[in-house]
Amino acid sequence: MSDSQYTSEDQVIANINIIPFVDIILVLLIIFMVTTPYLVKMGFSLKLANAPAADKLQSSNVQITIRANGAIFLNKKPIELSRLTTDLKQSSISPDTPVILAADKNILHGKVIKVINAIKSAGLKIIAISTSAAPPPIK
Repeated sequence: MSDSQYTSEDQVIANINIIPFVDIILVLLIIFMVTTPYLVKMGFSLKLANAPAADKLQSSNVQITIRANGAIFLNKKPIELSRLTTDLKQSSISPDTPVILAADKNILHGKVIKVINAIKSAGLKIIAISTSAAPPPIK
């Protein structure tokens, strides 16, 4: 017999098994990949008016939303109508930048006109009204 205290069966395994760790990371990655689109799409729930012949507009830096209760949002941040013009003027937006206006279909027409006037008073020229695509009428 040898004089060592440990036999070959008693030696400590010093390796780290990373396979379970990688499995957990992959499961988390899949969970995040599946849930992220739902988090991004959640914004304001608006019932937009239907427009089957609407043109598609590329994404804009400026989006103004009017909810059914009359609340106004500038890029998803609440804002008062009286401050809308000054905030648009203070931001460094080109006059040719399109402003996307999304208003709930149940909002009063006068409120939308006031917001459009505030946008034009800020010197912005292009206003796009956001609608939902409607299926073509059945003939």
